Amino acid sequence: MDVSKKHKLECVDVNAHLHTPYSFSAFDKLTDALDRAVNENVKVVGINDFYSMDGYKEWNDGCIQRKLFPLFNIEFISLQEEDQAAGIRVNDPNNPGRTYLSGKGLACPPVLPEPYASQLARVCAETHEQVKQMCAKLNELLAEQQTGIVLDFEWIEKNLTGGSIRERHLAKALRMKAYETFGEENQETLTAFFTKLFGGKPLKSKLSNVAGVENEIRGNLLKSGGAAFVAETPAAFLPMEDVRKIILAAGGIPTYPFLADDANGNFTQFEADVRATAAELKKRGIFSVEFITTRNSVEVLERYAGYLHDSGFVVTFGSEHNTPAMEPIELFARGGVPLTPRLRQIGYEGACVVAAHQDIVQSGMQGYVDSRGVADIDKRDEYVAYGDKVIKAVIG
Repeated sequence: MDVSKKHKLECVDVNAHLHTPYSFSAFDKLTDALDRAVNENVKVVGINDFYSMDGYKEWNDGCIQRKLFPLFNIEFISLQEEDQAAGIRVNDPNNPGRTYLSGKGLACPPVLPEPYASQLARVCAETHEQVKQMCAKLNELLAEQQTGIVLDFEWIEKNLTGGSIRERHLAKALRMKAYETFGEENQETLTAFFTKLFGGKPLKSKLSNVAGVENEIRGNLLKSGGAAFVAETPAAFLPMEDVRKIILAAGGIPTYPFLADDANGNFTQFEADVRATAAELKKRGIFSVEFITTRNSVEVLERYAGYLHDSGFVVTFGSEHNTPAMEPIELFARGGVPLTPRLRQIGYEGACVVAAHQDIVQSGMQGYVDSRGVADIDKRDEYVAYGDKVIKAVIG
């Protein structure tokens, strides 16, 4: 990398973690996310679907057409058995040991050699089967209550997904079918239908709030304790180290998504002390982190992201958009609080490192992390400067 140490950085807005219809998202079409980014002046956008790289080409083409810079990412749910045995909640607030892990800056077009491609395919197949079984249980419940509604799993997969089907797709399909069957204007009939389906628990959301209705369907029927819930098998989760290796094999940077503080100011055991968390992540071969900013207070983002950035981590920010609710593409902290200039700088620098890594790996050379996942922390500023030039060359 031939970059000047005096390179002046002019930040642009970034959203480095967006789910699309290739997994599940608030967007009906992938291009909707990109159009919204243009309208909100967000210049760098990262696709970040669960278990899927299928949307990369469409993301890349759509970004180039709109003068947006594309980042190519992926997300997994892994299992850290030692944490599970110790009852330690990591970045899943309800399931000890269960650990979300993202990969940033993967190769595009996607490249995943064996045995990693087969490992990923097996996990996807397990998830697919679990959702298929939940669909069957939903249909049993709908038949028992003589609703006249039947969900067609193959139709849902073909029409509501980009190939990766999840429980949220079932909730969306059921909401759509109910509105179609009873008529959205027949509010009393629809409300009674959902109340009966929920075992007498009344619907809290207004019928016009489709995101709220779908979340209640999911929470009451498809989550643990629900009438159509099916637990994941152990085969649905790869060990965290195996996921890290898959990300590296795909050309990416293993990245830990922080849950950080909830609305009541609580943290998981793993994340309660950011210094200890940072040390443990480095021990596990993770040198990049991200935050979904709307989950956290701006004060915690400043403290956590600031410490991690100063400790040599690559830090990126995103919004997910992996629920039915539509939020801005522009990033805010919890409660709609704007990100501070320091946070915007940290997030842009992180995106620059990922952009530089993508570009270098695309040329067949070693990027920010080597084949073992060890990061070139001493040269992070050079990657920032190089990535800034790569981004500015695309966005103009």
